[in-house]
Amino acid sequence: MHQRVTIPQERLEIVELAEAAASSRFAQDVLEGLTATRRTLPAKYLYDDVGSALFDAITHLPEYYLTAAETEILHEWGWEVVRLLDAPVEFVELGSGSANKTRLLIEEALRVQQTLRYSPIDISADALRSSSIALVERYPGLSVRAHVGDYFTVLASGALDFRQRALAMLMGSNLGNYEPPAARELIALIGRALRPGDGLLLGVDRKKDRETLERAYDDAAGVTAAFDKNLLARINRELGGTFDLRAFTHVARYDEIRGCVDSSLRANSPQRIRIEALDLEVRFRRGESIHTESSYKFDDEGIATLAEAGGLRVRKIWSDRRNRFALALLVRAR
Repeated sequence: MHQRVTIPQERLEIVELAEAAASSRFAQDVLEGLTATRRTLPAKYLYDDVGSALFDAITHLPEYYLTAAETEILHEWGWEVVRLLDAPVEFVELGSGSANKTRLLIEEALRVQQTLRYSPIDISADALRSSSIALVERYPGLSVRAHVGDYFTVLASGALDFRQRALAMLMGSNLGNYEPPAARELIALIGRALRPGDGLLLGVDRKKDRETLERAYDDAAGVTAAFDKNLLARINRELGGTFDLRAFTHVARYDEIRGCVDSSLRANSPQRIRIEALDLEVRFRRGESIHTESSYKFDDEGIATLAEAGGLRVRKIWSDRRNRFALALLVRAR
């Protein structure tokens, strides 16, 4: 199921999904999503190489407070996060991206121990390779065994190999992109991969007012809209689609009852789309939407409920000074 590619550089190994299998899964998910009664495309496909670069730009926008708030917590409390588990530790990160925030924890760990093993997981091969190379070049005491693929596939494969006390990380509000049943399933998978005494550092966005949340997912500069529309561009590039990106509008709306910001692409006029690789024609009425992403928000009770799904307990929760974002350390029961 996996193809192992070893980069000719000391302290770095990358385990990558076979390209054909990944491409086939994308095509199948697009087919199922665009022919469903409620048209939807899985959010994980937003993060191809173009999408990952656009998301990195989003994290620097003034409206998108999540990255700044989480970074504030790590700057202030990263030393405690690392020291709450028995050293020596190793890191496993789901959705590592550029790993800019992770560097704060890597540096703290290397103050406690001379070496550190880091196993990042990300769906974007280029982003993962670039960040992994940069990390081993910067930190002589760091070794990296990176995994290209979605979280569920990597966790279920048994490819993760823990040698010391493990601290898994799921930061950046990544968990919020999953519908509640899938979120619980992911936490349960992580919990089964961990051993008694291992931990999970979970980043979640807190529930707050509608205006702040909707602005965070629909910025004035239109970067988030470009990120969302890149999913249609990806279908055009990889599957021979004929989407006109100008004919769709990015929409972000907060549902207070579900505690979720829903992102979608709304057709501005009637559309007829051809996707050659799927031998599929899709028609859109004016105003019809494709759901692209859910971003669930949490309170402390919701965090505790998630922990239980993985056989974990809440050890400590940290928040930024404005209480916008939370990092929670969940520990596998002994």
